[in-house]
Amino acid sequence: MKTSDGAILPSVVESGGVRESAASAARRDAWVRRLPLLPAFIYVFLVTQIPFVLTIYYSLFSWNLLKEGSFRFVGLDNFASLLTNASIRTAVANTVILTLSVIAISVILGLAVAMLLNSEVFGKGLMRTLMIAPFLIMPTAGALIWKDTLLNPLFGLLPYLLSPFGLGRLDWVNRFPMATVVAVEVWRWTPFMMLIILAGLQSQNPEILEAARVDGANALQSFRRITLPLVRPFIELGALLGSLFVVQTYDSIYFLTFGGPGEDTTNIPFLLYIVGPGGGYNIGQASTIGVVAVIITIIVATFALRTLFSIFRVEARR
Repeated sequence: MKTSDGAILPSVVESGGVRESAASAARRDAWVRRLPLLPAFIYVFLVTQIPFVLTIYYSLFSWNLLKEGSFRFVGLDNFASLLTNASIRTAVANTVILTLSVIAISVILGLAVAMLLNSEVFGKGLMRTLMIAPFLIMPTAGALIWKDTLLNPLFGLLPYLLSPFGLGRLDWVNRFPMATVVAVEVWRWTPFMMLIILAGLQSQNPEILEAARVDGANALQSFRRITLPLVRPFIELGALLGSLFVVQTYDSIYFLTFGGPGEDTTNIPFLLYIVGPGGGYNIGQASTIGVVAVIITIIVATFALRTLFSIFRVEARR
């Protein structure tokens, strides 16, 4: 603003200076708040992004550690070979079957157990603790317990219990390898689904269910019309997060079946091990499989994060 003689009012200059200094102070404060996170960011970058960049780099080369002088640039040939590789197709199919089976069964069982623990039942605290226990056991230890203690055809608990029915000597691991891996993973991931769904059930307003009962709705109708729509986002979140981890299953397959018989239980992570350090030592092809596995994981993680954010938005509106 100018006066009649053309002079600029000092208040305007001072106001502009205040706004500019406030903006710079806000930017400085923002950087100061981020500064303590810098060491963690550097660490995460070094241990995740640099190895991934190197994996992409090696995926562009043909390199077998057992063959001297085999390191040569092939471009995208490794990725093209994945489309015609029968082992890759088998591994992808096994990965899909394993993931879908484990997630579907775990969600159903987790929902049933969560409904039970959300009701007034005797020993609810002890039951919740026992249900969480499988998720806290190391995958390698859990797989060995199932293979040597529960399913062993000579001295396993399950064959002993089934001996009156003529199934005492049945070798479950070799006869039904995929079903065995699915059963072990369901045992492991059902508590995870139960915890997420139980959190959704406990956020439900009991007055709504009481009003539905007063209006004559039975338990099944209340579940279909009220409870299920409420916990649906939590079920989706559990399924997506579970898929993110189940698709990376390696421990159970290694200790239960070692990918066999044949390639009946070989999934993408286990195939990567077989092609790379597990005996093939084909670094180029193993890196290509690793890049594809990371891309699949990122896609699943993206859907999981979107579902998580949608749940937060719903809770915020409440």
